[in-house]
Amino acid sequence: MNNKEELLKTYKEWIFRMSAYNMALAIIGIDQQTVAPKAGAEYRDARTAYLAGELFSVNTDPAMVEILKQLLKEDIDDDTRRAVELYLEDAEKTLCIPKDVYVSYQELCSTSYSKWLEAKTKDDYAVFAPYLKKMIEMKKQLYGYRNSDKSIYDQMLDDYEPGMNIEKYDAFFDALRERIVPLLKKVQAAEPIEDSFLYEDYDIEEQKKFMAELLQYLRFDPEWGYQNETEHPFTSWTCENDCRTTTKYLKDNVVSAIFSTIHEVGHAYYEHDIDPKYDGMILSEGISSGMHESQSRLCENYLGRTKAFWEYNYPILQKHFPKQLGNVSLDAFVKAINVAKASLVRTEADELTYPLHIMVRYEIEKGLFNGTISTEGLDKTWADYYEKYLGIRPENARDGILQDVHWSDGSFGYFPTYALGSAMAAQFMAAMRKDMDVDKALSENRYTDCIGWLKEHIHKYGFRYGAEDIMKIATGKEFDVNYYLDYLEDKYSKLYNL
Repeated sequence: MNNKEELLKTYKEWIFRMSAYNMALAIIGIDQQTVAPKAGAEYRDARTAYLAGELFSVNTDPAMVEILKQLLKEDIDDDTRRAVELYLEDAEKTLCIPKDVYVSYQELCSTSYSKWLEAKTKDDYAVFAPYLKKMIEMKKQLYGYRNSDKSIYDQMLDDYEPGMNIEKYDAFFDALRERIVPLLKKVQAAEPIEDSFLYEDYDIEEQKKFMAELLQYLRFDPEWGYQNETEHPFTSWTCENDCRTTTKYLKDNVVSAIFSTIHEVGHAYYEHDIDPKYDGMILSEGISSGMHESQSRLCENYLGRTKAFWEYNYPILQKHFPKQLGNVSLDAFVKAINVAKASLVRTEADELTYPLHIMVRYEIEKGLFNGTISTEGLDKTWADYYEKYLGIRPENARDGILQDVHWSDGSFGYFPTYALGSAMAAQFMAAMRKDMDVDKALSENRYTDCIGWLKEHIHKYGFRYGAEDIMKIATGKEFDVNYYLDYLEDKYSKLYNL
């Protein structure tokens, strides 16, 4: 086959087949983490792994690999060339893995998730520990097939954020540590901000009624978006017009579900706003994790924790909870939702201490894959790192090593992108504020004006360009961590009158 039209026809049919499998697996995954009966897990897991294996065969079809190589020799448009290059890179990473090993890995992922959920529910790390060990061993095996001269963890980091490695992340976290730790010490020495009213008894059904109004403010349109509940909030999608988010309600924390919702809807908007011509192909699926987290963290923190955001939404929240918030002023509420203090759970952490939570996970992951940290007693190792970085120690596994879902499906190397994304968001936000009156838009119920800016400068490109190129397109400059550090210093110096 050497006719360009025939090559392109076969290529497009191949993309369609993969998108069909990806859609099925995405929906099964969403179902598994939300409403699927636990008793059916073993049956589902085996068949989910089979479907993943079939997708693996399609993705790594040697004939298609040759067609991709032939297409790169043809005169094709820039979008197609970029997509073909990414598909070929992806195929070559997995082509070396035996199919039976890959299917076993997929089945382990499903079983491992179920055991993580059971362990967290029972607050018993021992239930999950052997599966975490198996997951680490299998990830080492899978990466070993690549026969790369890079360390396994470097490869993992690059998979989630192309171009990143241990050396670059070490420098990034050193920069954060140098300025965040002294700032946090000043904050801890300052007069505390009252926030106890956020942690009173908040009826969950009433929280859900407020959430319905918040989702209207966010313009999370039920025509293309849907929200459910789960133990660990996430976002998934099958196409631009089918984006699923989840949240988790806590009876004694009124803002937990609010900020997880704003965060996840930020992810959903990214997927929804990608140029429709990329729908179903790798240019809409391959976006770097750091870029994705930059958008969710931007919505959650740089928009969702501002006074302007709550000038519109706080009276609505007060209406639902007059007893708890009726006598709390807007200014007092905004200060409370921005309090900085050491805490155990990453997803509930404030902006200032959040990077320290990520550093814990980054250092442990490095140790697990370079051999300096053992899986034996890892729950105690986790507690030791929290004591080292945040000065507090978890008393149970639920608030310690079991708090995050990521390791249950082998997502090693993902965590650092949360911190990187938070830092990238500061630079994007600075550019947005130069172009528009963000606070006016938020206070006047025009949240989508901000989303529109993100769509025009970031979202629509999908993975047509890499993160470094998107940063230059959106801000006119290369990534500079000082935007983030300056933002944190300015925000918390004002908040605590430092």
